[in-house]
Amino acid sequence: MKALLIAVGVFTAPCLVVAQTPARASRQHVIVALPDSISWGDAPSALPAGAKAAVLEGNPTKSGAFTLRLSFPDGYTIAAHYHPAAEHVTVLKGTLLVGMGAELDPTKFNELPAGSFGVIPARMRHFARAKGDVIIQLNGTGPWQLIYVKSADDPRRRASR
Repeated sequence: MKALLIAVGVFTAPCLVVAQTPARASRQHVIVALPDSISWGDAPSALPAGAKAAVLEGNPTKSGAFTLRLSFPDGYTIAAHYHPAAEHVTVLKGTLLVGMGAELDPTKFNELPAGSFGVIPARMRHFARAKGDVIIQLNGTGPWQLIYVKSADDPRRRASR
């Protein structure tokens, strides 16, 4: 069943990202994000402290398509959670460990090395951990939300972040 939940394809991570946003023919534009010019900041507060984020396209907090990169240090863990919309994940660096289920269980981790791609369906409970320094790219339709299975795992509910 795990194989049906995560489709893994091996692709070479691009050094140059070029995306054309859907718009009227007269208003189309190209977005180019060179690795050295990407501006990183703190990740959304739904994620545990320590992650960095870079929005490449769109606005994950609003309706519409978005492209977001997230950087995680070695060992970084995201407890069991889900998203209201499907999440498309490409691993650009390191190895992302992903497991399916409503409770974090390290015996259920699947290794997704750099170059891997997976689609996690809407509302599918899953959890993740970084093996080494990890950079992933998320593509989806906003607004992006992360809902923890156990509210106690939600860093937004803790006193300090």
